[in-house]
Amino acid sequence: MKNIQKVLLPLNGTSNAEAALATALLFARQFGGHIAGLHVRADSRDVAPLAGEGLSGAMVEDMMSAAEREGSRRALAVREIFDRFTAAHGVKVTDMIPPFSGNPVGSASASLVTMTGREHEVVTYRARLSDVTVVPHPDSGEEISSSETLHAILFDSGRPVVIAPRRVPATAGRRICIAWNGTSESTAALHHILPWAAEAGAVRILYSGDYQRRGPEARDAADYLTIHGIHADLVEFGDPDETVGASLLAACHDFGADMLAMGAYSHSRLRQLILGGVTRHVLENAEIPVLMSR
Repeated sequence: MKNIQKVLLPLNGTSNAEAALATALLFARQFGGHIAGLHVRADSRDVAPLAGEGLSGAMVEDMMSAAEREGSRRALAVREIFDRFTAAHGVKVTDMIPPFSGNPVGSASASLVTMTGREHEVVTYRARLSDVTVVPHPDSGEEISSSETLHAILFDSGRPVVIAPRRVPATAGRRICIAWNGTSESTAALHHILPWAAEAGAVRILYSGDYQRRGPEARDAADYLTIHGIHADLVEFGDPDETVGASLLAACHDFGADMLAMGAYSHSRLRQLILGGVTRHVLENAEIPVLMSR
């Protein structure tokens, strides 16, 4: 099964880029696919409207020049880490996504293009024609739940997104946990994880009364996987002293999972950002790659 052929990898800086590159490479090699690296430079002309905010033309010009220099510096840094990583891991680099029928399983190719525009728009448009998008985990000083680009991919691309961990993973997709709560979002995650689950050594469906919503039960999800030739055991998770998100990650740890699949934002995004929520906790605390779908 070679369903994952194009892995989109947006790189907006060097922070946690190596872990994201390593995650994308694990996926690409598993399926003989291609890593489509993408760096989006901000358009320096976007600061021009500031001229109407009490800034002189000269001041705006200076700001545009500074933005252009910073954009060039960041693009060069991304290119350097990309070249260093691909050379160190023997990845075939092309100038663009090649018109090919796939690499041999166990190998991968990669490309890196730089585009100018609004990152959340450019990445989302490219994600719509990708099998999966792998995004780097943000710096520890940021909150991934507030990432505009991540939310744009989740809500507007129609495709799954994998949040890479902060540290380089040794494996991904060999021991898979699927968080199930009966929603359309968890259903999308179940469908999107199928290529990995079909080749995984072990698959576990995690469910909880506190997590379940109106919809099919976990047993129904397991029966669906069986139709695809995938055996998954069922485990109920939960700890009265922990949040649902913390209990879910603890259950993944107990299983030795190296990948988690789940639906994102069963409640509204705004409600989860204000009150917390399972999605937010997992996004900010998971130490394994997390596939999320909407």
